Amino acid sequence: MSTLPPSREAESLGSRPSEREAGRASGGGAPREVKKVAQFVGRTLWVRRLGRAALLSLVATSACLQPPAANPNIIVVGITNGPNNLDPRIGTDDVSERVGQLIFSNLMDLDDQLRIVPGLAERLDNPEPTTYVATLRRGVRFHDGHELTSADVVYTFRSLLDPAFVSAKKGAYQTLNAIDARDRYTVVFTLKEPFGSFPVNLVMPIVPDGAGPSFRDHLIGTGPYRFVSYAVDDRIELASFADYYGGPPRNDGLVLKIVPDDVMRGLELRKGTMDLVVNDVAPDIVYQLRHEPQLETVESPGTDYQYVGLNLRDPILKDLRVRQAISYAIDRRAIVDYLRRGLATEAIGMLPRISWAFEPDVVAFNYDPDKARALLDEAGYRDPDGDGPEPRMHLSLKAFTSEFIRLQSSVIQQNLRAVGIALDVRTYEFATLYADVLAGTFQMYTMQWVGGAVADPDILRRVFHSTQMPPVGFNRVFFNDPRVDRLLNEAALSTDGGRRRALYGDVQKIVAENAPYISLWHKTNVVVSQRTLTGIRLLPIADYIFLKDVARTARARAE
Repeated sequence: MSTLPPSREAESLGSRPSEREAGRASGGGAPREVKKVAQFVGRTLWVRRLGRAALLSLVATSACLQPPAANPNIIVVGITNGPNNLDPRIGTDDVSERVGQLIFSNLMDLDDQLRIVPGLAERLDNPEPTTYVATLRRGVRFHDGHELTSADVVYTFRSLLDPAFVSAKKGAYQTLNAIDARDRYTVVFTLKEPFGSFPVNLVMPIVPDGAGPSFRDHLIGTGPYRFVSYAVDDRIELASFADYYGGPPRNDGLVLKIVPDDVMRGLELRKGTMDLVVNDVAPDIVYQLRHEPQLETVESPGTDYQYVGLNLRDPILKDLRVRQAISYAIDRRAIVDYLRRGLATEAIGMLPRISWAFEPDVVAFNYDPDKARALLDEAGYRDPDGDGPEPRMHLSLKAFTSEFIRLQSSVIQQNLRAVGIALDVRTYEFATLYADVLAGTFQMYTMQWVGGAVADPDILRRVFHSTQMPPVGFNRVFFNDPRVDRLLNEAALSTDGGRRRALYGDVQKIVAENAPYISLWHKTNVVVSQRTLTGIRLLPIADYIFLKDVARTARARAE
């Protein structure tokens, strides 16, 4: 019986492109257009709306800017929207996942090198190719006081195998045959066949035995915080859990304050009515807030992945030449350097450069509008009037309502207009956008994979295998390639690290060439916080668990 070994060392992220490289001439003045848009946003969204008079007026008239509690050791965290579903077996959106990190604990965890490490399980053994044995920590308590046992772990994973249980996370467990309790603190996972990536699927929050349909409204976990309340579209309140197995939080609780508007989050940070925001401050506002003496920023390389998804069942987008033309038409570097203000690195695929399975030798679709025009001509979408206003085709892009995403979408719109594609950008609240994406009612959409979702290359199976279309998986663009299915199946069965690396590399090459996703960038993590806080530390997946170590300085509490 052998303890699960750590994965290989991760590679370091590459350096950010220089502004000179971003402004290179490549068939037009797109970087200059992007720069103008960024300057416009900086002027209209910050200077006009964040001027001293506007600030004083907004603070005086907005009830949401009042401190949420008299307790100075409650930390106020800004978030963009409410959670879709706080049952961690179901919720897959950004906010649901990150709030879940605070209320629940994972059976296994990821470290800062994206390696699988102990969580609620103090060890994970792999005595046979199809058997994994998790030994639980003893004395771990749920928020209602009862002890975590193997029954809770078995119930959590069996619910994901239940045909009647609807969750996009079910696709991760198709190779799981059985989950059994050997004793009170030992759980045995039996697979149908060897699956080298199975341990990453144990990075799963554990719910109590018997958690039924109403669980989402009566949450009980083993995490550092107890769920107190959720006021829809306003705030989520969490109280510190003194019996947390990892030690009690250094603060008394958290208020996760829902502020959809980028500028309003900046206002609250500047005023001091919000303590910190993780990755949800628009880059232009981060740039401005760096000059505020009471605030500080903390940055780290990240894994969050921004992309444009293309519906391969659409009559226009099912043509590979059209998808490749769109990919060549978008100037990622200008977006990173001017819109993101360098707070990102260009992406060529889902996996971040720090992943052990990252494949650098793929088609990168560097900005080339002339090549885009040639591909559209080849596909039969010729420009009807040369340099005139008539487009070759009309497409639509669905996006989230945040200011940065609207701005980025307008730049993509400009890029596509330059090659003859008229793009109708439609923005929605997240719940509506997410429902449309799951239902396949889109031509193009833009969203972001966050945190640990892209930590293991098995995400390629969840997103691009033909059996992983909703509702069982994440293949929301309806990609179907027998070669990719075959390679992913073999990679899943293999336990040879070198062989798996080669197989995943081939998958990335095929997927990149077929362009079901247009890769934009991997985010640089950034926290903007009050200088009165201590304990801020960002991991690559930018999870919220570090919040348990955040506290206000003694001097600030006294004041």
